[in-house]
Amino acid sequence: MRLAVPGSRNGNQQMTTDKKSIKVKIFGSEYPLRGESEEFTRRVATYVDEMITSIHGKLPDQPTLTVSVLSALNITEDLLKEREKARAVATLVEGELLKITNYLDNSVREV
Repeated sequence: MRLAVPGSRNGNQQMTTDKKSIKVKIFGSEYPLRGESEEFTRRVATYVDEMITSIHGKLPDQPTLTVSVLSALNITEDLLKEREKARAVATLVEGELLKITNYLDNSVREV
């Protein structure tokens, strides 16, 4: 899923979806966004708003751009950590499935 600001351009293509635009508030500014799911779009916006507000609370004298970049870095760090966890779980599950498959194959041969 990709969120888009209605009417924004990505290269030469206009980013649009069939879904209606919703308004979300992030760090005091309102943004019209489109996404596949209104609920998910709101959750994403809330997460971003909470991260920016948290960073701003810790560094209130920093410019908004600095707070936004630090927030983007923190969000990206969260994403990459979750991807690593997902890969580790997938590897573990694949290993366990291989063990089960081998066990079942051996059991069937013995019958």
